[in-house]
Amino acid sequence: MTEELITCDLICPSSSGDPEDTLGTMKSNGVNGEQPILSVLSGGGVRRAADTAVSSFCGGGRATSPTASTPDTESGIFSSECELCSVHESELDWFCDTEQKLICSQCATVGSCHGHTVTPLATRVTAVRNQLVDVCEKMQLQALRIERFINQTLTAKDQKLQAAASRAREQVLAQVSAAREALEEEEQRLLEEVQREEERVEQCLLTQRAHWSQALTNLSQTRSRLVHTLTHTPDAQLVTRVQDIAERVEEADGVGEPCDTDQLNLNPGCSDSKLLRGLWATAVLLGPRAYGSSHLKFDEHTVSPLLSLSDDFCTLTFLPRKARQSPPYNPARFDSWPNALGSLSMSSGTHSWVLDIGQSGAFKVGVCYASLKRKGSGNEARLGYNSQSWVLSRYDGEYSFCHAEKKVPLQVVRQPQRIGLLLDWPSQTLLFYDPDSKAVLYSVTQHFSAPLLPACAVTDRSITILH
Repeated sequence: MTEELITCDLICPSSSGDPEDTLGTMKSNGVNGEQPILSVLSGGGVRRAADTAVSSFCGGGRATSPTASTPDTESGIFSSECELCSVHESELDWFCDTEQKLICSQCATVGSCHGHTVTPLATRVTAVRNQLVDVCEKMQLQALRIERFINQTLTAKDQKLQAAASRAREQVLAQVSAAREALEEEEQRLLEEVQREEERVEQCLLTQRAHWSQALTNLSQTRSRLVHTLTHTPDAQLVTRVQDIAERVEEADGVGEPCDTDQLNLNPGCSDSKLLRGLWATAVLLGPRAYGSSHLKFDEHTVSPLLSLSDDFCTLTFLPRKARQSPPYNPARFDSWPNALGSLSMSSGTHSWVLDIGQSGAFKVGVCYASLKRKGSGNEARLGYNSQSWVLSRYDGEYSFCHAEKKVPLQVVRQPQRIGLLLDWPSQTLLFYDPDSKAVLYSVTQHFSAPLLPACAVTDRSITILH
C-alpha cells in the first residue's frame, strides 16, 4: 500500500551571485539552513510523506518472497511491500548498523544482532534522505561557485591579461626604440669621427708625399750636378770649386731622412665607444649564443710550488710556508711567482670564463703568451710586469689593470665575488666584467701576435674556475 507524496525540486535557481547569498535567500523564505530541503518545503509535508511511505513500506501485508521496488511516478518516492525475516517471520523494520542490513525486532533483541547497534528503519531512511539532501545542497553551492568563477574571475583575469600584455609590448617597443635611437646616434658620431680621422691622415699623407717628392727631385738634381761636375770638370778647375761642391753637399744633407710616425696612421680610438662595447659584451654574455669555455682547467705542470691545485684542477690555493713542498722540476712550472696557467690555448673565436675569487684579497686574473718566462723572480715571469701578459689585479684593497709594468687604477663600486673574462680574438679585445651585475670593469684592445693562455696568480686564500 502506498501513499502519495508531495514532490520537490532540489535544483536551486541559477545565479551568478554568491552561493552563500543564495542559501541565505532560501533561509529568509522559511528554509532553515540547518534542516534538509525535504523537511521544510510544503510546510514539512515532504518529511511527513516520506515517513508515511516508510511506515507503509514496512506495515503492508506479509509476503513470502521479496518483490522488486517500483517508482511512484507522482511522488518520486520508491515503495514496495515489506520483506519478512527468514528466521522469525517478522517485518524487517529495523536496521543493523553493525552488519549494515535489515533485521526484525526479534533479531535485535534475542537474535543474531543482539548487542549490535540498531536503528528503526524509518529513522534510518530519514537519516539517509537528509544526508542526500545535504550532499545535493553542497553540490548546488559548488556549482554556483564554479559558475561565478567562470563568469567573474576568469573574465576579469582575461581582461587583466590583455592589459598587461599590451603594457609589456609597449615597454619592449619603447626600450628597443630608445636603444635603437641611441645606437643610431652613436653610429653617426663614430662614422663622422672615423671620416674626420681618415681625412686627417689622408691630408698628412698628401703633405708628406708632396714634401718628399719635392725633396727627391731636389736630391736627384743636386746629385746630377755633382756627377756632372765630377765627370766633366778638369782637375785644375775641380780643386777651385770645392766651395761650390760643399754647398751642393750641404744642400743634399738638408733634405733629411724620412721617418714613419703615428700621425700617418688612423687613430684606433676614433671608433672606440663605451656604449657599443658595453652592448656588445652584454649581447655576447647574455645573448642566445653566449660563449663559454666549459672545459677550462689549470695546467698542473705550470702551478707554482707556492700554490696547491685541487683534485679537479680548478682551484688554486696559496700555501703557508710550512706547507710548501718541492715538486719535480718541469720547464713549464713557475718557480718563484705564485702563478699558474690555464689549459686552453686561444687564437681564434670568442671565449669567456669566470673565476670565483671569494674573499681573496690578493690575486691576478688575465691572459698571457705561452712564451712567458717561467723561471726566476724577475719581471719577465711576473704577471702584468712584462709585455707578454695582461691581468686585472687586486692588492691591498685596490683594483688595477696591469700590462708591461704599467698600472691603470680601476674604480670598482662593489667588491665582486666573481670575475669574468671575455676574449674576442677577431676584434682583439680583452674584457673584464662582473658576472653578477654584468658591469664592465675594464677592456683593452690589443694586437695579440700569438696564442693566449688564461693566467692567474694568488697570494691570499684561493680562486676557482667556475663552469
